[in-house]
This record gives sequence, C-alpha cells and structure tokens, in this order.
Amino acid sequence: MVKIGIIGGAGYTAGELIRILVSHPEAELAFVHSESNAGNPLWSVHEGLFGDTDLVFASDFDLESVDVLFMCSAHGKSRSFWESHPRPEGLKVVDLAQDFRDESEGYVYGLPEWQRDRIKGADSVANPGCFATAIQLSLLPLAAAGLLKESVSITALTGSTGAGVKPSATTHFSWRNNNVSAYKVFEHQHLIEIRRNLGLLRGDALPELQFVPLRGDFARGIFATLHTACPLSEEQAKDLYQAYYQDTPFTFVFPGNVDLKQVVNTNKCLLGLEKHGDRLVITSVIDNLIKGAAGQAVQNMNLIFGLDEETGLNLKASAF
Repeated sequence: MVKIGIIGGAGYTAGELIRILVSHPEAELAFVHSESNAGNPLWSVHEGLFGDTDLVFASDFDLESVDVLFMCSAHGKSRSFWESHPRPEGLKVVDLAQDFRDESEGYVYGLPEWQRDRIKGADSVANPGCFATAIQLSLLPLAAAGLLKESVSITALTGSTGAGVKPSATTHFSWRNNNVSAYKVFEHQHLIEIRRNLGLLRGDALPELQFVPLRGDFARGIFATLHTACPLSEEQAKDLYQAYYQDTPFTFVFPGNVDLKQVVNTNKCLLGLEKHGDRLVITSVIDNLIKGAAGQAVQNMNLIFGLDEETGLNLKASAF
C-alpha cells in the first residue's frame, strides 16, 4: 500500500483527491492536513465522504510516515512550505499548485500523455493546470508532428469550481447562474506552462496563442474549442491524433460532437476534430477537478510507484 499525506485538505481539489483515494485499492490515507479544520472529520467539509472514512483533519503531520505527499494548497504556498519543512529522503511529491510547473528544483511536469516515461522515474511531479491540460492535449499531436506553425485561437469555458472553494463575487450563485463572462483575456496564467511545453516539443518558438477564457454557469468541466491552420485533411488529422494517443488510457478521439457530460466525474479527455477550409477545429472536454487536477495527480502517483496507470480511476461519467 502507498501511504499518502495531503497538505491543504479543505479545498475542492483535495476533496476530489480524497474521494478517489478512499476507493483506490493500493492507497492508504495517513493524514489530511488543514489548519482551519484541525480535529474535525473530513466529511464536515467534504460532505460526500460521510460513511466512507473516519479520518479527521490533522493539525500536524509526520512526513516520515508517508510515501507520497500531495500538495493542494494555494498557488505560491508550496515553495514556502519546503522552506520551513525538511523533506525526508525518498519522499515522493505531487504538487497540484503552479509553483514548480516550470520544472525547477527537479520537478517533472506531470502531463502523462507527454511525459509518461519521465514521470515513472520522478521523485517530484508538478501537476498541470486545468486549462493547460485541456489545451495541451488538443495541440500535442500537431506540435510533435511539426504541424503547429500558425497562430492558434482558443476559447475555453470553465465551471465555477475552477475558481476554488473560497467565495468571490464571480463565484456567487446569484451572479454565476444564467451568466457567462470573459476574464484574463490573452493573459491567463496557464499560458506560461502551455507556451513553455509546446515550445520544448516543437524545438523552436511557438506561434501565437490567442486564449479567451470564459466563466460558465455550471459547477465543473472545461469545454475548449481551438482552431489553427493545418495542411491535413480531417481524416488525416484524426489518424494523427489517434496514433499519438493510442497507448494512453484516458485521452480519446471521439467520432462525433463532444459534450461535457461525457467526461464530468471521469479522468478522460475527449477530443473532437473537424476540418473547415484550411482550419482544423479541435474541441477538448475534461472535468477540471479530475483530469484537470485530482485525477491526473493520482494518475501521476500510479506512474511514480509502478502501478497500473488506471488504478482507482475507472470512473464513469454521470450522463444525466
């Protein structure tokens, strides 16, 4: 059994991570840390866990007692954590914040469809961002084939859970309901990791990415639509994508139009491809909390410890 600790256990991402791990056949939760909820049962915050675990939030922890530590605190807090806590030799780390997505300090960028072999030998993995996951999975085959030559237009709609558990004006139900808005146009923070990684894969400068993020009036999921110039026919493009993802257990080319309900509550990414004139249109759908966060983190843990990549992640979408 892989013994697991979680730091920052009160947020949406941590709740999904715990939900997956309590049913993972090779995982044992040793502690879930939360300063603000210490001593309270996990289900007092993550109510869906009632009846699944008797664990309480820990006020302190022993890093020597676990094999892997999941970091679920807010962006920027991971670096400060390691400044004040010595890391035991042999402890594996999967960080769900953005602190080490530049692969600094020995971290490997944890997008399995691209970095599977490096993740298998890693001690430290930086989990990708949710938008970054949906967008990179849309473009990896083109970049790898040297076909990502023109600017890419991206529009992506995300659910309210992408903004985290802390309430704000734009996550309040009365504002979000029956409403859509754009934010961080051309400036979203996930563009940093996307540009870096696709540039590395291409081996040269990346064409312009014109990214318009949208807030949706639903709780979870990302629906991304991208288009770029491509010399391939639609059939050739589908063959390229299917060949690239043929050995991956969670990313698929769907034969028709994709929708969010096909992936919500799963670790899947579904891609739809259409050709219109000289433009290849790619639609990518994921669950932002699972494939975009907690599920991918467990997928990375499985790879690190030599487990079957799908262990604990055979989740079915809730279609209705």
